[in-house]
Amino acid sequence: MTAAARRAEAPTKPAPPFPWEEAMAFGFGALRLSSAGFWSLTPRELAAAAEGVHGRRPPEPLGRGALSDLIRAFPDFPPPHAGD
Repeated sequence: MTAAARRAEAPTKPAPPFPWEEAMAFGFGALRLSSAGFWSLTPRELAAAAEGVHGRRPPEPLGRGALSDLIRAFPDFPPPHAGD
């Protein structure tokens, strides 16, 4: 099985919903944007503004479950063949 086929079969979790409440609180409160100004931003622009205010945060470390999922999805070696 190819690596692409293994990735296609790997279970995927749905992305968490966008944190609109926190985004609006930051945009209206910290940045003091108008409604028009806030809603004209792209999520990437809002993230850049947050980084400018709060600084860049390191990514959260992987938990044991997430690491196990990655190891299963992307093994270092292909699994042995059934006849081996």
